[in-house]
Formats: sequence, structure tokens, C-alpha cells
Amino acid sequence: MILVSRHLEPPSSTPEPTRHLPVLLPETIAALAPERGGLFVDATVGGGGHAEALLEAGPEIRLIALDRDAQAVTRSRTRLERFGERVQFLHAPFSAIGSLLGSGDRGRVAGLLADLGLSSDQLDDRHRGFSFQQDGPLDMRMDRSAQKTSAAVLLAHASEDEIEEWLSEYGEERFSRRLAHAIVHQRRFGPLLRTSQLADLVARTIPRGRAGIHPATRTFQALRIAVNRELGELESLLDQAPALLAPDGRLALISFHSLEDRRVKEAFRAEVKSGRSADLLPGGVRASDAETRANPRARSARLRAIRRVSAEPA
Repeated sequence: MILVSRHLEPPSSTPEPTRHLPVLLPETIAALAPERGGLFVDATVGGGGHAEALLEAGPEIRLIALDRDAQAVTRSRTRLERFGERVQFLHAPFSAIGSLLGSGDRGRVAGLLADLGLSSDQLDDRHRGFSFQQDGPLDMRMDRSAQKTSAAVLLAHASEDEIEEWLSEYGEERFSRRLAHAIVHQRRFGPLLRTSQLADLVARTIPRGRAGIHPATRTFQALRIAVNRELGELESLLDQAPALLAPDGRLALISFHSLEDRRVKEAFRAEVKSGRSADLLPGGVRASDAETRANPRARSARLRAIRRVSAEPA
């Protein structure tokens, strides 16, 4: 499609070293208890911070490092090179984890981690189009090699009702109808192709919220979720992951907004109620004040974790 080829800039073939700080790192490693050894899965390896800490916990640890973002796989491969054959790298969405694990590893995973947030590497790269804080192509795809529909294409072809639904459901935007109408009206004058265009349109259309919160925050979240089908991906992971764990295996998920956290909480609650798992962190854990001062992007993170206690209900 012309809209993609002319206006969406290609990513760098050699990504820069990671700038991402892993959130809730000590808490996550404590929940996963890697000192037990065995096979661990980092389903969103990103910059490799959590993965590195897991591998450093002991020489008997093996790790499957998975990510939907090819640049993240490249970065983590460089960072984790010193661990040699103890790490297997896979470029794939985490919804595919069940099919990617060998039959001998299913039901034998000692720990599985997924950090559901965007990395600083993704947010700070203007070519990826995830952030309204700098101008770039309105892209937002996690995997440009497999995904054909960017945020620009999505907005160019969706109906007003579809856009309103995304903004309301995925962004929890109070002014979703007004904003959807403005986006569709803008198409009469030309497509929205740049992050700055969309951010300016949102700022002109809806009132500014709390101090320091840009009015486009919810819109960009909603479109990113829609482009990448993030909630469907998460639900698929939650359906598969518990059965991959060995007895005493740990599942730890870090969410960054209520839509994710609600699904994680409900899935974990069902696992605990079934008798198959125990809740390691009732209510979840949030980043400390010290961590959020050092890394403001950690402020909305919440870690939840369960431990597999039996293969079948009691």
C-alpha cells in the first residue's frame, strides 16, 4: 500500500545499545527464584535486563529469550552473548510460546516472565512512532516484518465507530466520540501520517487533563493496543503459560495499565481457585518511590506472580 511505503520510515538494521531500565527487577527475580535452576522463559526479553539477572543467578540456568520486536532480539543477543549456549533467542510473539517450546520442555519450565510495557528503546526511537513527544511516522507496529497495518493505515480506513470503540475501550478516553469524529473529519484534508499530526489534533479537540499528562496519552495507548492486538496476545499467553510450568514453577507478569492488570489478576485468581497455583504476591507489587524517581516509566508498573503447586486441581 502506498501509504506504508512512502511515509513509514524503515528501522535501523543495527539498533543502538539498549537504554531501557528493567522495572521491578529485584522483586521480579525474587518471585521467579532462579536459584532453583532449570529452564526459564523471558517472553518479552526487550533490552535483556531481566534475562541477564536470571542468568547471573546460577550456571545451571537455561533461558529462552523471546520477543516480537526484532530489534529487541538483536539488542538482547549482544547483551547476553557471554552466556553462550545457555540462551536460545526467538523472534516471535509471546502468544506462540506453547508451540515454540519443545515437547520435552512443556510442563518443565521453572519460571516464565512477561514485561508487558513498551521499552525505552521503542519509545525513544522516533521512527517507531510509539511516542507523541517527538515527531515520527505514525507506525506503532511491534513487528514490522510480520505486521502490515500501521497506526496510520488503521486510522485511514477505520470507521468513526471503530475508532471510537478503540479510544473508549483501549484508551478509556472520556472524549472518545468527539475525538473519533475529529479524526474522521481530518481525513477530508489528508491522512494522519505523523505522530505530531495526531498529537496536535488531539490537543486541539479535547480538554487538557491533569498537569503533566499530555491529552494524547490515552489516544496513543489505544492505537498501539489496536495495532498490535495486545490484549488478545495477553489472553493467549495467560491461557497457555500455567500449563507450561513445572511443579513449583513461577509465572510473573508486569502490567502497566488497568486493561492488562485486570486480565492478569482474573487469570491468576482462577488459577489459585482451581488449586493448581498459589498467589506469591497478593494484590501485586508496585515500584518503590526510589525506583520511580530514578525511572519515571516504572510508576504505573505492577508485578503479579503465581507458583504452580500441582498439575491438577486438588
